[in-house]
Amino acid sequence: MKTKYFDLIDQTYYFPQEEFTLDDNDHLKFHDIDLMGLVEKYGAPLKFTYLPQISNNIKRAQYWFKNAIEKHNYQGNYHYCYCTKSSHFSHVLNEALKNNIHIETSSAFDIDIVKSLIAQGKINKNNYILCNGFKRDKYIENIAELINGSHKKCIPIIDNYEELNLLDEAINESFNVGIRIASEEEPKFEFYTSRLGIGYKNIVPFYNREIKDNKKVKLKMLHFFINTGIRDTAYYWNELLKCLKVYIQLRKICPTVDSLNIGGGFPIKNSLAFEYDYEYMVNEIIYQIKTACDEAEVPVPNIFTEFGSFTVGESGGAIYEVLYQKQQNDREKWNMINSSFITTLPDSWAISKRFIMLAINRWNDEYERVLLGGLTCDSDDYYNSEQNMNAIYLPKYSRAKPLYIGFFNTGAYQETIGGFGGLQHCLIPSPKHVLIDKDDEGNITTKLFSEQQTANDFLKILGYDE
Repeated sequence: MKTKYFDLIDQTYYFPQEEFTLDDNDHLKFHDIDLMGLVEKYGAPLKFTYLPQISNNIKRAQYWFKNAIEKHNYQGNYHYCYCTKSSHFSHVLNEALKNNIHIETSSAFDIDIVKSLIAQGKINKNNYILCNGFKRDKYIENIAELINGSHKKCIPIIDNYEELNLLDEAINESFNVGIRIASEEEPKFEFYTSRLGIGYKNIVPFYNREIKDNKKVKLKMLHFFINTGIRDTAYYWNELLKCLKVYIQLRKICPTVDSLNIGGGFPIKNSLAFEYDYEYMVNEIIYQIKTACDEAEVPVPNIFTEFGSFTVGESGGAIYEVLYQKQQNDREKWNMINSSFITTLPDSWAISKRFIMLAINRWNDEYERVLLGGLTCDSDDYYNSEQNMNAIYLPKYSRAKPLYIGFFNTGAYQETIGGFGGLQHCLIPSPKHVLIDKDDEGNITTKLFSEQQTANDFLKILGYDE
C-alpha cells in the first residue's frame, strides 16, 4: 500500500509544482529555497519573505494587461498600484517599486511612508498616489501636504459627501479627485451595500452638485471595488457592468474623468489544487470595458488596479516545529506547534482563511490525520482543515524524529493584523523573520530581519521595566 506522506500528496494533487519541489533528501523546497536549511540556520518558528516573488507577480499582471490592451486595440493605458495595507514593510515597498508601479493608501500614516519613500528617491512625481479610505483630519492634512507640494498625481478618492469640502479647504491649488462607488455586496453578506463609497444612483447628482462648477476640482477617476475580488462570477460581471454605466454617464457630462480603478484584487494560491485563469479574466475585463464604451460612443478609460494580496501574499511563509502530540480521544490527535495561529496567522482563526500547508521534512514516512493546535490557552487557537479537504494529514508524530511544517502564501496582512512587534495573545512571542532574495548571479541569499520577541520586549510594553 502507498502510505507515505509523499504518496498522499502525489495522489491528491499534481506534484511537483512550479514553486514546490523535493530535494534529494525528500525535503520540501519552495521556489528552490532550502527550507530545512533555513530551519538549521535560523531555527523555528520563523517567518520568511521571498522578495523576488513580489516582482514576479507584478510583472505577470503587467504582461497580461499589456497583451489584452494590444489584442483589443484598447486606447487606454494600464497602471499597476500596490495596496500598501497588505504589508507596509520597507522591504516589500522597496521590492515592489522596482517595477514601475504606483501606490494606493488607506490612512494618514500611509502618507508618512510615502513621504519617506519620496525623500529616498524611490517615489517621484510620476508615481500616482491614490488615497482611499474614510478620511479624517490628519489624513486630509497629509494628502493636502502632498498636493500642495506639487505632487499632482496624488488623487484622493472621495468616500463620503463631507470629504470634498474638507480637501477643498486644505488644498491651495487645483487638484484631481476620484469617487468610490458603494458596490452592492454578494447575497451571502450580512449587509446589502458596502459602507465605503457613494451609491451608484447618487454619483452623478453628487458630481453635478459639488464638482461640476467647482473650478478648483477635477473629477479624474471612478473607483470600483468588489470585496470578494476579481472572480469569474455572475455577481462580479454584473457589478462591473453597473459601474461602467456610471462611468459612461459621467464621461458624457464630464470630459475630465478618464480613469477607471477596478479595485478588488486577484485571488492568490491557497491550495495545491488552486485553479484560476488570470489571463482570461484580464482579457474579458478589457473586452467588456471596451465594448460598453464603444456602444456608448465614449472614450475608454485608463485602467488602474490595486493589487495587495496578489502583490505580496505569495512571497510569505511560516515554518513551525511540531512539539508534541496529544491524543484527546479515540479519534482526535492534536499536534501542538511551537507558536500560535492567533498571533502569527490571525486570518486562519479570525476569518477561517486557509493557506497551503505542507510538511517540510519526513516525506517518506507514513502519514496520519491530525488537528493542529497553537500554544495559547484559547480554544480558537487551532487549524483543522485544508482548503480543498476537511482534514489535515501529516507524517506520523515521533518524538525521536522532529517534524517541521510550513504554511505558504501568507505574506499579506498577517504581520500587521497580528501586531508585529507588539503584545501577543498569552504573550506568545512573534517569531524571527527572515528575508530571502537573489544576488546578481541568481543565488539565494538570506538575511535576518527581526529576532524573535523576548521577555524584555513584553515587559517594556507592559510597563514593568521602570
